[in-house]
Amino acid sequence: MGGGEPRRFDSPPPAREAGGGEGSGVGGSCDESQSGLVGSVAKRMAAAVWPYADKIFITPMAAVAGSVADEILAAMVSVAGAGLARAYVNNGGDIALHLTPGTRFTTGLVDRPDHPSIFGTAEITADDPVRGIATSGAGGRSFSLGIADAVTILARDAASADAAATVVGNAIDIAHPGIVRVAARDIQPDSDLGEFLVTRAVPPLAQPEIDAALDAGVAVAERLRAENLIVAAALHLQGTTRSVGPLLRSAISDQSLRV
Repeated sequence: MGGGEPRRFDSPPPAREAGGGEGSGVGGSCDESQSGLVGSVAKRMAAAVWPYADKIFITPMAAVAGSVADEILAAMVSVAGAGLARAYVNNGGDIALHLTPGTRFTTGLVDRPDHPSIFGTAEITADDPVRGIATSGAGGRSFSLGIADAVTILARDAASADAAATVVGNAIDIAHPGIVRVAARDIQPDSDLGEFLVTRAVPPLAQPEIDAALDAGVAVAERLRAENLIVAAALHLQGTTRSVGPLLRSAISDQSLRV
């Protein structure tokens, strides 16, 4: 990414309060003016995490994959112009959408990013306020502080969905002696999460434990939806799925999500 590295918080909060970036490499919070950022991808990353910066520890890396998808899609649309009726960029599961009137996009919802299988679909039309989809989870390619198998977020763009998926995924958690957590820098020395504990393994959980973890994630997702940061969310943990957003909720049961 271009431009200077944003300033870090002087002292990160305790690990259980962190909302750290999905991925690693570029750390630090961003100020409202995003001063010092030169590259357009860097600016997208900072803008996506800014709404969370005064509440939790979060870095622009929480939105890197979605921001890259948005940037590539913007370049495609700029070059193709009106001749491009429908397009998408899928950057490892973080998807940016371009839809013109009369077009739609259908995507599958996966229960585990590391061993994906489809448990539902989301159909997005040009009239819907969704142009970004992102999925995060403890078993994915990036670090998570929570224990969710998968959190899928639908939002106004891929960068926003990416940041929100990280935040909601981190919130799905419980205290359990069988959960294996390791400091992020012990796995990847240059991780933006530093000493924060990231999840490496989750044992089979009892249903009340699954429900408690998902309840915590739903509370955060509902707040983000009330703040217009997301449109909808699907949260999945060990065979149990919760949804946020009325259009998603009715569709989970019949395996077909209509947005």
